[in-house]
Parts: sequence; structure tokens; C-alpha cells
Amino acid sequence: MSSSTNSKGKAMTWQALCLMAYTVVWGFGNTVNGFANQGLKVVVSWMILFLFYFIPYNLMVGEMGATFGSGAGGVSSWIKQTCSSKLAFFAGWTFWVVNIPYLAQKPQNILIALGWAVFQNDQLTRMIPPLLLQAISLGLFLFFMWYASRGVSALKRIGSLAGSSMFVMSILYVLLVLAAPYITDAQTFSYHFDFATFVPNFDFQYMTTLSILVFAVGGCERIAPYVTSLKRPEKEFPKAMIVMTVMVAVTAVLGTFAMGLMFDPNHIPKDLMMNGAYYCFARLGAYYGIGRTFVILYAICAALGQAATLAISIDAPIKFLLSDVDPKFVPHSFTRMNANGVPVNGYKLTGILVSILIIVPALGIGDMTTLYIWLLRLNAICMPMAYLWVFFAYFMLKKSPKTFTSAYHLTRSRFLGKCIGLWCFAITAYASVMGMVPYGVETGSSTWWFQIVMNIATPVILLGIGLIFPILAKKERSHEALEAEY
Repeated sequence: MSSSTNSKGKAMTWQALCLMAYTVVWGFGNTVNGFANQGLKVVVSWMILFLFYFIPYNLMVGEMGATFGSGAGGVSSWIKQTCSSKLAFFAGWTFWVVNIPYLAQKPQNILIALGWAVFQNDQLTRMIPPLLLQAISLGLFLFFMWYASRGVSALKRIGSLAGSSMFVMSILYVLLVLAAPYITDAQTFSYHFDFATFVPNFDFQYMTTLSILVFAVGGCERIAPYVTSLKRPEKEFPKAMIVMTVMVAVTAVLGTFAMGLMFDPNHIPKDLMMNGAYYCFARLGAYYGIGRTFVILYAICAALGQAATLAISIDAPIKFLLSDVDPKFVPHSFTRMNANGVPVNGYKLTGILVSILIIVPALGIGDMTTLYIWLLRLNAICMPMAYLWVFFAYFMLKKSPKTFTSAYHLTRSRFLGKCIGLWCFAITAYASVMGMVPYGVETGSSTWWFQIVMNIATPVILLGIGLIFPILAKKERSHEALEAEY
């Protein structure tokens, strides 16, 4: 087979990449989490975040992807081109390691979805002890790690299917809920479209919830390693990012309006973050007199979506670390690829760390709801730390004396570009730090102290492990040099 034919066979359409990005960035659960934290006031929060953060964020990624379309390492490649190989390694390490808590929670989400699909309630997670449930989660994670190791074609199939199905279910939910008061006998809540209903109180407690919102809208750069699978990456990658941004904004804002009809914002269920999406579709089926049909359909789509996100999130972050890394900073054994272009030892290390984070917390946390919410908030602290590298890379692109050519620009102004990069960097860093303060827990209690210690220690330890890799690589080079002498 010729190289051109092979390239064509591996080509991905921008629509497929857009749906993969939507799957990675957004899920109906993000709408639920926003509502669970701020009620209807999150509508204004979403609008502010989309306008001043999410839109420039995605357009930045679009410009970086168009500028460095041949960079297989995503953000690592961007940092390497604009800064140095050493910083590129640390960027890649950050992107990989902050995904460890994220990967540890995804199997939980799959089990929750399967429980609702089979039983149409949350009994599966209630009737199984947390430790056994986490052991099952570990089995699921190992399966999808194997699936991701089959290469980009497998990820493309599951990503496209999951992205399209979740988007359809989100829009279907919005339309049917908004129509329910007019065409059914459904008893819904009512609210006034006024200042008091939608404008949040920008106090300290509000600031501690920002990390959940920033976490919800971040992550589109995880798709960057697949830019080389596009036929015309310089044009198609920005287009995919723009369309995905519109899809997320529509589903988030309209979905929140719809949830306001179903749940009293002043009396939000405690487990809404864990089971809220399923409560939504269960009530929707009751409105239209079709029982649990909607909740079963959504649960199946959610299981597919979580599976796709898990597989993509296993594969992409390790490629950030290893695909374009300088061998001075990573031992050669960790860069070895199999026939499918998968870093085998990188996958193994991912599996070890995720396994630890899946099992160990279950030894000390007695119920699934507490464990789920803690992991979710831990993700909201750790994951935005990776986004910081995107904004740093964009700032350095605009600051660089080199001239980079691109078919797409967020802005051609170097000064404005640097300002946008700094702005998004500052918002992300602030939200991540504020998220370390426990939310919904009595201040000064033993639980509060446990959570704040874990919230600070976990990212510090995970990031700190990255300092070991350059040391190992240096020892490997020294050993190889000694062998060469003899």
C-alpha cells in the first residue's frame, strides 16, 4: 500500500473530530453540575464564562492547531515550537498526570449509567459496597485501556457515535421539557425572568464553585493529537472547534432553563451531581406518560459517552507527553510504540496510577455519593492546571519573534493575543486555587481538613512525580554511554 493511500485510509473528517471534541468537553452531566452548584443563577455564569473564557479558549486552540498542524504531541508540540523542549516535557507531563483523577472517576460514571439502563434507578450503586464497586470500576478501566490501545480508528468510531447521540439527547431533553407545560398535564416549577433569579451573588462561596464550571468547559486541546488525521488540518481543525463551541453553548444554557422547570432551585437534591441527569429523563418520561423510556435511552447514550471519553482520555494525554518529547527528559523505554502507534509502557504507568486512585479512596470513604462528589471536585482542581499550558503556549506564540504561518487566526494582533492568553491563564489559575476550599462541608470539621489537605496534596504530588523522569532519562543515557565505551 502506498503512503498516500494509507494516509487517505486514516483520514478523519472535521465533523467526526467535532463530535469527538464535543464528547470530551461536554456532557449533559455538566449542565446538571452547574445547576446543582448555583441553581438558575448558573445561566448568567455560563454566559459570562462562554463569552469571556470558553469562546477565546477554543479559538486559541483552533489557531494553535492550525499553526502547528503537524505536531503529534498537541500542546507539548506547541510549547516545544514556541519555548523549549524542557518546558514541552513539563507541559506534556501536566496534561497526562492531571488526567489520573479524571480517569479514576469515568468507570464510576459508566457503572451509574448501566445501573440506570438496567434498573431505571440508582440501586446498583447503593446495593454494592464501595470497595467492590471500585474493583468493578478498575476492571472497566483496564478494558477500555485495552480498547484505546487499538489505535485512532477505534477511537474515531466510538467518539463519533457517542458525540452525536449525546448531543441529540441533550437537545431532545430541552425541547420536550420546554414544550411539556403546553402539551401535557405536567406540573412544573415556574420562575421569573428577572435580576434576582439569574444574577449570582459574587461572594466567596460562589468563587469556590468556579472550578466546577471551568472544569466543565475545558479539555478541547485533548483532541489536538488527532489533527494530523485530518485531510486539511489548517482549515478543518478551527472549523471543528467553532462548531463544537456553538453546540456546547446551546446545550448548556437551554438545558439549565429546562432544569429550572423540573427542580426547585431552593431545594436541590443532595445527589443531583451524581444522579441528576437520570432524574431529569425519568421525570421527562413521566410528563409524557411513557414511563422510563427516556431514562433508558439516555442511560445507554451516557454509557457510550462516558466510554468514549474514557478511551480518548487514556490515549490523548499520554501522547501529549510522549509523541514529541525530547529524549533527554523521558527514558527511551517509555517512548516505545506498538504497531498501532500506542505507547505501551506509558499505558502501563497510566494503569498503575489510576488503579491506585480507584481503590485507595474506597478504603476510607464509606458511601458512593461522597466518593463520587469528592473525586469530581478533585478533578475540578487538577484538570484546569493542564489548561494553563494552552494559554501559556498561545501567549508565547504571540510573543515569539519567529513568524509562524497559519490559515486561521483568533487575532493577528500580538498585543491583543498576549492579553487574551494572560486573561484566560489568570481565570483558570484563580478557579483552580479557589476550588481547593471544600464546598458544602462544615468549616473546621475533620472532613473539611481531610478534604483541603487532599485537595492540595494530590496535585502537588502528581506534578512532583514528573521531576523523576528527567533523572531516570539522564541515568539511562549515562548507562548507554558506559556500554558504548566497552
